[in-house]
Amino acid sequence: MSARILYTLLFSCLLSLSMQAQQDPMFTKYMFMPMSYNPAYAGTAKVLDMGVLHRQQWWGIEGAPMTQAINLHSPVEGKNIGLGLNMSLDQIANSRQFNVYGSFAYHVPINKAVKLSIGMQGGVSNWAADWTDLELEDLNDPAFQNLQPNLWLPNFGGGLYLFSEKWFVGLSAPMLINNALRQETNNPNIPVAQQYRHYYVSGGVAIPLNSTMVFRPSLLVKHVGLFEKNELNNVAAPTEMDVDLSLLFNNRLWVGASFRTALQVIDQTSTYDSVDFWISMRFENGLRIGAAYDYTLTELQGPAQGSYEIMLGYDLMRYKGKTKHVRYF
Repeated sequence: MSARILYTLLFSCLLSLSMQAQQDPMFTKYMFMPMSYNPAYAGTAKVLDMGVLHRQQWWGIEGAPMTQAINLHSPVEGKNIGLGLNMSLDQIANSRQFNVYGSFAYHVPINKAVKLSIGMQGGVSNWAADWTDLELEDLNDPAFQNLQPNLWLPNFGGGLYLFSEKWFVGLSAPMLINNALRQETNNPNIPVAQQYRHYYVSGGVAIPLNSTMVFRPSLLVKHVGLFEKNELNNVAAPTEMDVDLSLLFNNRLWVGASFRTALQVIDQTSTYDSVDFWISMRFENGLRIGAAYDYTLTELQGPAQGSYEIMLGYDLMRYKGKTKHVRYF
């Protein structure tokens, strides 16, 4: 790997901590892992649902971001309540963040077809790094006074999820506390790096085309640190948008394509990140398998061989024959 790519990767890692860059993991198959960004989704699928996902970003570049995530959620029988568990491990270069959060959602009936889910989550993040192998030009650099940080950071968040069987709209902020990750040596009240609130807006609709085919467009918009301005972050990160178009065949096979871009919002430069393709298969026993590939459109297009995801899911109640409904979301 060239020195330029290595320096770019390390700089991006530090920049994502010290400024308002996207810090939460991103998923191309976000529509299958909604518990990762909205706790209000818990229990809305009407089954005990589990999803496991592995993502390798910028495949072929040493130290590139890599994420594993597990979502588990279920309705409480006879109650308008959903419970969930969300765990993830996000790694980039020599730093990592492990998150574990429990979720509670209350489903408020609006009418016979529509419900509003109000969700909350709470848990802890472990952020750690090992920069002992770095060759520093300035040994007194305040960003590297502790070369092996290891922090446990409590946090909480919430979300709203308005849904029916054929459409949904969501709004969430899964982590509300801006935890400090590193402080200046001479002034512990001034953070060198910190976490920032991530805001998500999502939506989707299922449109039957005929008896065997359903068209499902969906959207996920992400923004970091909305309305937050201080001495550490005087520029907000670009708002990122994922637009996905997919087809469902015979309630078994999903085929989709999506486009990820950063919008021209709050004086930011618009960029085009990737074009993505994915496939997912659902079996009668409740098992789901899927994969995705991202073709990057950034300057990493040369050294990187794209990004990929592998997903495995399981609907326990579907396997036991307790549900007959068709799931679009």
